[in-house]
Amino acid sequence: MLRINDTITLADWEMSEFFTRSQGPGGQNVNKVETAVELRFEAERSPHLSDPVKTRLKRLAGRRWTLDGAIVIRAEETRSQARNRELARERLIELIQQALIAPKRRVATKPTYGSQLRRLKAKTVRGEVKSARGKPEVEE
Repeated sequence: MLRINDTITLADWEMSEFFTRSQGPGGQNVNKVETAVELRFEAERSPHLSDPVKTRLKRLAGRRWTLDGAIVIRAEETRSQARNRELARERLIELIQQALIAPKRRVATKPTYGSQLRRLKAKTVRGEVKSARGKPEVEE
C-alpha cells in the first residue's frame, strides 16, 4: 500500500518494480549489483483516481506515460536498492499530488474605460512618431 494523502492509497497490485544494473561509472559494484529501480504504476486502470486526475496525470507525466496507460519512473541515483525504491515511490507520490490539484478557472474581465483610452492615445502617439520618420513632402 502506498499512501498519497488522507483519502487516497494505492494498492500493491497497481505497482510493480523491476531492478536493473545502474548506468554510468561505479567500478565493480555497478557491474555486479542490480540497484536501479523501475517503478511501473498502472494509472489508467487505477480505481482510486478519478478521470480528471488521470488526464492531469497524463499531461504531467509526459514521456513517462506509456501507450497502455502506465507511468514508468526510473531511479538510479544511489548505490542502495532500498533508497532507490524510496526515491521512485516519492516521485510517484509527488506526481500524483500535483495531479490532484485542480487548476483554478479563469474569470474573464473587461479592460477599464480609462485603460482603453490610454491604449488608444499611446497608439496615436506612436503612429505620429513613425509617420514623422518618412521623407518630407516637397511643396511647390
